[in-house]
Amino acid sequence: MSDVRPRARLTDEQRFDWLRLIRSENIGPRTFRALINQFAGARAALEALPELAHKGGARRPLRIAAVDEIEREMIAARRAGVRYVALGEAEYPPLLRQLDTAPPVLCIRGREEALQQPSVAIVGSRNASAAGLAFTDRLARALGESGYVVVSGLARGIDMRAHQASLATGAVGVLAGGHAKPYPPEALGLIPRMVEFGAIVSEMPLEWEPRGRDFPRRNRIVSGLSLGVIVVEAARGSGSLITARFALDQSREVMAVPGSPLDPRAEGTNDLLREGAKICARVEDAVTLFDELRDQRTYEDLSETREPAEEPLWGEQPLLGVDPDKTPKVRIGDQFDEPGAVHYDLGEGATVDRIAQLLGPSPISLDDLARMAELDVAKVRMAVIELEIAGRIERSGGGRVALLPADDPD
Repeated sequence: MSDVRPRARLTDEQRFDWLRLIRSENIGPRTFRALINQFAGARAALEALPELAHKGGARRPLRIAAVDEIEREMIAARRAGVRYVALGEAEYPPLLRQLDTAPPVLCIRGREEALQQPSVAIVGSRNASAAGLAFTDRLARALGESGYVVVSGLARGIDMRAHQASLATGAVGVLAGGHAKPYPPEALGLIPRMVEFGAIVSEMPLEWEPRGRDFPRRNRIVSGLSLGVIVVEAARGSGSLITARFALDQSREVMAVPGSPLDPRAEGTNDLLREGAKICARVEDAVTLFDELRDQRTYEDLSETREPAEEPLWGEQPLLGVDPDKTPKVRIGDQFDEPGAVHYDLGEGATVDRIAQLLGPSPISLDDLARMAELDVAKVRMAVIELEIAGRIERSGGGRVALLPADDPD
């Protein structure tokens, strides 16, 4: 089996700048990627942030992560045994790096090898039934014995039982908050045992206290690490169904365990089955499906089946097979005279205002937005970056964007 994983590494200074950029206000994974591509490095992007926020119409100064803030985090992380792995480095999980929302920097505690092996996610109800817990136990053990690492979200109920049953074969937990703030408290006793043969991962700052919005963000990582997601029990509207939806968006397999129509905890899983999810009525159903998927090609080949939605990162590191010396560097206001070069006239207030006027509360794709604005997609993309840094828009699935309500001046 050939090893196709990239071997580039960030320097300590570059890793520090990456952390500062992703920890700054209004910088998410997609915006991070666009800024690195645009400015050929995190340090140049950091220097440009105040001007970008101003052009996007920010009403107050943008909060950029301070140097001493990142220094404190890195010192505390080192003491806690947490390592930072950047997108595209060899240790970065191969399936996760294919997502356009992949965390630019992943905080890992435990065995990095567990994140390189084929994995399957098991998720379900916090208020699980005894039957659901028993089936989860059998399922996680069978998958572990078949060579799969079991991934889940460290929540009560199904998640916790999946972790407990796969401790000996490799359990990976994804935190909604930082490593110093694991949730729920029941996970505190389990985590040290998980890091012995598996790993705990987070994209958040070490001391980050998880909020409601952080749990769906965590769920995209749970599914993104995995070949597929098995939902054991889920009521309608549960977070487990969000994980399943992410899995579908990421072209992962989705399996659901059927349940009694009289049990509200089975309504969501039964809905998934009606909508086309594969049935998992026996542990053999899951093992057979994922064995077939794994055997279609090597795991490394499988990890390359999805292309990133944006251009590969470049400039600071030749990641994902991109040669930075052969990649055109485009900066705001640059004009090129080479044949076929794109002439960007970016950052003009009129362009940003025009895009903001066309946007509303309903999400829309950049392609549709460019057509309505009668502008080049590259120009629209840059205007969207400025609006996002200014805190005026939000992104949703499929690369769509929507305008946020204006702040009340009072």
